Amino acid sequence: MATAAAKNAIPNPAPAPQPKKRWSRLRALKRIIQLGAVGAVGYASYVVYQNRHPTEQKQFDPSKRTIVLLGTGWGAVSFLKKLNTDDFNVIIVSPRNYFLFTPLLPSCTVGTIELRSIMEPIRFITRHKSRNVKFYESECTDIDPESKTISITDVSDIKGAVSNTTIPYDYLVVAIGADNQTFGMAGVREHACFLKEIWDAQKIRTRLMDCVESAGFASQTPEEVSRLLHMVVVGGGPTGVEYAAELHDFLKDDLQIWYPELVDKLRITLVEALPNVLPMFSSQLIQYTERTFKQNNIEVLTKTMVKEVADKEIKVMDANKNMVSIPYGLLVWATGNCPRPLARKLMARLKEGGQSSPRGLLIDEYMRVAGAQDMYAIGDCTFTKYAPTAQVATQQGLYLASVFANLARIERGENRKISPFEYTHQGSLAYIGSDRAIADLPFLNGNVSVGGVATYVFWRSVYISNMFSFRNRFLVVGDWVKSRIFGRDVSRE
Repeated sequence: MATAAAKNAIPNPAPAPQPKKRWSRLRALKRIIQLGAVGAVGYASYVVYQNRHPTEQKQFDPSKRTIVLLGTGWGAVSFLKKLNTDDFNVIIVSPRNYFLFTPLLPSCTVGTIELRSIMEPIRFITRHKSRNVKFYESECTDIDPESKTISITDVSDIKGAVSNTTIPYDYLVVAIGADNQTFGMAGVREHACFLKEIWDAQKIRTRLMDCVESAGFASQTPEEVSRLLHMVVVGGGPTGVEYAAELHDFLKDDLQIWYPELVDKLRITLVEALPNVLPMFSSQLIQYTERTFKQNNIEVLTKTMVKEVADKEIKVMDANKNMVSIPYGLLVWATGNCPRPLARKLMARLKEGGQSSPRGLLIDEYMRVAGAQDMYAIGDCTFTKYAPTAQVATQQGLYLASVFANLARIERGENRKISPFEYTHQGSLAYIGSDRAIADLPFLNGNVSVGGVATYVFWRSVYISNMFSFRNRFLVVGDWVKSRIFGRDVSRE
């Protein structure tokens, strides 16, 4: 009895407290990342599936008006993507069956990005429109505003039984871009490389590696080695500056490893006729760019005009009005635009109607071509108060698509007013090498000028966001990662 009482007097031990289940910040962050990754993969899979499986399209409707679009550049593709093809039949004529993301073309010349990564087949866009869009890979050789017809020619290497024909239009949109400006100087087209098309980048890449390999040839003289390894860029605009920057990165990151005996002899010279490079940027960023180039051993010759171009040298007049000979191995010509032959032909035909400028097609604030009925023009083929940039062409294309949307509503009896075009400048960007970029960005009533590594990250993000497809974004990011890990390919194509 006493033992039992003693046992009862001893209190039972309290149960061990159960640990409360709490999400730590680290575990919560991990779960958020996991959910985000699953969502991103799911969204990407959905986008890829949608792109690979376009829906059925409506066929050409004879009762609707037909728009003929000349070109597949920035203005043309922006116009096409926004245009509602329920309202119109659309025919596209262009000698290239793809859109080219030209701001990244300098990166392709040294292998940072593969060419296919910045090309978007035009049928990837037309196949997703509500109505079937016809595309003819051909060159427009003539425009007749009176009969409202165009003549086209098949320019491919393989031609069928019919290679020339005429196409009628109700509306014509001219977006043929511009040609390379040579100022009529003999030898430029024969000896220099341009940087506007895919084949230009291929040609530069081949010639660059040819120069390097030839410089390493047995018993090559020191003078010839110096000439072969001298890369000259003519033109201090964004294209010329970005190519010089990409070339420097290729030299520092790759040629230095694989061609150690030659890398110290490779030189880069940028020739600009104006007092400074990048005149569209602020003086602060111009000075920053010139300092960066000096640190990277890129020689900048301002107030220097090219007078003669030969196969192995150019003759220039320097800032002191002295004629100087500059030997080169590779010459890249990036001096701006001039009208294409088709634009010049149309300008001559419409001269009495008001086409008085030799620099491009004159248009009004509604994109209508002066002197022609139902004809519009956008992009670099026009001469306006705006700079001939991709940004301007894109906004013009989007605006013109809205004009046609309003025209369709007016034809249906709706009361619509068409406002004139207003350009909104979104800023200017340029890559200057060594993982640095510069940006002039509008802010409130002024501009913000920034440069450096952080701006370089911003530069890349802007270009990725401005690409027209998820496919291009994926390929370009993959190329950036690949070149960062494995380096650029130094093989000669």
